[in-house]
Formats: sequence, structure tokens, C-alpha cells
Amino acid sequence: MPYPLLLGAFLLLLDLLLWRAIPVERRNWRTAARVVAFLLFTGVLLSAGISPLQPPPWPEDLARNLIATVLEITWWLFAARTLTVVIGLLLIARSGHTGRLLQDVLGALIFLVAIVAAAAYVMQLPVKGLLATSGVMAIVIGLALQSTLSDVFSGIVLNTTRPYQIDDWISIDGTEGKVIDIDWRATRLLTGNGSMAVIPNSVAAKAKLLNFSRPNDVHGVSISVVVPASVRPRKVLDALEKTLQGSSALLAVPKPKATIKTSTLESVEYEASGFVAAMDQKTSVRNQMFDLAHRHLVAAGVIWNPENDTRPWSRQRSLLEDVRIFRALSSEEKDSLSQRMIAVEYPADQVILGVDEASDHVLVIGTGVVSAAVHDGEKLLEAGRMGPGEVLGVEGLLDDAMSAAEFRTLTSCLLYRIDKAEVKQCLEQRHEVKDALGKLQSVRQQNSQSLLLQKPAAIKKGGFLHWLQRKP
Repeated sequence: MPYPLLLGAFLLLLDLLLWRAIPVERRNWRTAARVVAFLLFTGVLLSAGISPLQPPPWPEDLARNLIATVLEITWWLFAARTLTVVIGLLLIARSGHTGRLLQDVLGALIFLVAIVAAAAYVMQLPVKGLLATSGVMAIVIGLALQSTLSDVFSGIVLNTTRPYQIDDWISIDGTEGKVIDIDWRATRLLTGNGSMAVIPNSVAAKAKLLNFSRPNDVHGVSISVVVPASVRPRKVLDALEKTLQGSSALLAVPKPKATIKTSTLESVEYEASGFVAAMDQKTSVRNQMFDLAHRHLVAAGVIWNPENDTRPWSRQRSLLEDVRIFRALSSEEKDSLSQRMIAVEYPADQVILGVDEASDHVLVIGTGVVSAAVHDGEKLLEAGRMGPGEVLGVEGLLDDAMSAAEFRTLTSCLLYRIDKAEVKQCLEQRHEVKDALGKLQSVRQQNSQSLLLQKPAAIKKGGFLHWLQRKP
């Protein structure tokens, strides 16, 4: 047996061993090893006098002719596999996971061409008749698999146009979830309740599709509230605008907005919408917006069911129900305390309490939005925003500490003053109030420290000017 033929068989075995030995992550090395093995295999066949475009030249030597025929057919399959791997490397480098489906389709076509070429050049079979027969069979199979082929070609269109990718959060005809796979037949979504939705590609290609992950740095979030038609719209819109200002997680650009959505004789539906920077913020920010909307609407005097309101409280008395440090007080104690609360109005952008200052009063926010900022070197860094029912000026009740933050109004505000002497009496009489106040100060201190410890992300320089600066 000639040595070149044995060497060709050895190269085939070596290619299989290298493909298995090189890790999948090193895709470039695997492809390079396969291309080198194919070129060496081609050189060995040519040096042995074997051409893949002609049948073996030894018809009288049956064993040698059979091995040469097998090697020529293997060459065509080896060429198809090598070309498929190279195309796959190029597609994945440009398109990532979305190029795999197109790679599989091209690979199937390349192997089909290789098989037909091997039958024509190596085995000298009548390819025209084979192609005619295969064409008829293809029509029959195509009609039988019409829906499946529709899914396949729809999958190719989806992978080419890329309306969504792996890990995108999308909605297809109302089915919402995270894309975990796109294969020949279907797109698989992981829904919010942990179940898997399998949507055929033909359905996804025709359906109304929403991609919540595009663009990747802006994601819309909105809430809707229904208010009786008897309430003046301007009052509701003002409350919703304060709701949007009260959430520091909402982006300033695009600007949040409050609008009237629908209206009937009985009620009016309003929508408050804005944008967040990350997809995983949407749920928490939306919940926060609902809470803020309720507080600001109540502060504006909006009552949903006035006939069911059995507690004709004043605004001061209602606020004490929402202030956490006063929840342990009895109803009579709250009634007495509310009568000594003094209302004070503040215009927008006015400092209520500065850093290292002490207040003689505990201030309860009645209406509006207040910003709390802490010192970060020479500048102020916003730590959070406060709305109706929240308190400030509590420093000095448990110790002699001064205010560690600056409190400034973002909108016009109405605050209620409570003399600290009266609050100290509550602390002496009710240890629950003292415990709640201690927890409040501890949480605010931890939030301020964690905010100051956060390091801003380093800005990477780029572009043409940076490239010029790097040139020697």
C-alpha cells in the first residue's frame, strides 16, 4: 500500500483528534488546525496522483482503487466541513449567537453540493437524473413540511434582520419574556413567572414585537391612575409631575411627562411615564412611582371614594398616620400632636436645612418634593428625594449631631413644623418612637456612606483624536 494513502488516512485521524483536544472556547485555533489539516490532506492526495475531480487511476488494483475512491469522497466532505467551519467563524465573529442558524443552513447547502460533486466526479454517476429525481422529491418534501420550512426561513430572516437577540427582553403578541434561544423552528422566552414560552419563528416574524432592551441605555416605565371625573385635571397632573420629580431613578432626558390618557363621564385615566437606564430597574421604579403618586394625590386632596371616607381628619392628622416614627402613638396622642403642627410654605429651590446645621423643629413634608444631598469633597451629591409623609430635621433628638445633608426644595412645598421639645416628650413616653427614630437615622447614615463610597466608572478615551495622541 503506497505511503501517501496511509498518510492521508493519518491526517484525517489527526484532524479528528485535534478537533476534540482543542477547547471549544478557542474557536480560532480549532479552525486554523482544520484548515491546515485540509491543505496537508489535499497535498498528500495530489502527490499520490489522486485528483478529486477524476476517478482513481488504478482500475486494475481493486484494493488501491477502493481506498483512493474513499479518500476522494472524503476530500469533498472534508472540504465542505472546512468551508462550513470558516464561514461559521466569520458569521459568529460578526453576528454572535444570531449567526448560528444561518451557518447551519449554509452548511447544509454546502454539504449537499459536496455530495453531488463527489457523485459526479469521483463515482461518475448520472447527476442530471439524480438532480431531477431529487428535485421532485424536494417538491414533495417541501409540501409536506410547509409549516416547518416556514419556521426555518422565518428564523433566517429574524437572524438576519436581528429585531432581537439572546438575552433581550421582548414581547411577541402579548407574550413577554427574556430570549434564551433561537433555533431552526422557534424562539424560546423565559417569562416573568419562570415558565418557558415557545413561539414558532413564522409567528414571531409576522407578530407585533416590542423589544424592551433596545436601546440598551433607555427603558420606558409608566403607571396609570384612574381618578373621578369630578377632580380637576390640573390638580392631578400637578401631583403626577411631582411624582416624576420625586423619583431620582428617572432619567432627565428624555423628559418624564404626565398626560391624560382617556376620559369618561365617571372617571379620567392619567398616565405618568419616564425612562430608566437599566432594564432591571423597571419593576422597582414602577412600584415607587405608584407609591409616590398615591402620596402626592392624597396631599393634593384627591379622594377616590368620598362617601366611604369615615375619618374627617385634617391634613396634619392624616400625615401623622404616614410618618413612621409616630406610628406607635395612640390616636389621642396623634390628635393632640397634629393640633400643634404649624404649616410653612417654601418656594422651589430653597434650602430648608443646610449641612452642619441644626433645626429647632422636626419638619414633616405635606406637599412637594425635597432633595437631600451630602458633601462629596467640594461638591454636593444627591442622596435621595423625599415626598409627603417623610420627615427631616430629626438630628439632635437622640444626640448632639448636626445635619449631615442639605435639604433643598425641588418644587414648591408645604411643610409642617413640630417643636422638638414635644417630640422629645414622645421619645421619653414611648420607647417605640425612640427605636423607630434610631432606625431612621441609621438607615440614612448607611445610605449616605454607601453613596460616597461608590466610585464613578472610569471614562475610556477613544476616537480619532485619541488615536492620534497615541501615535509616536
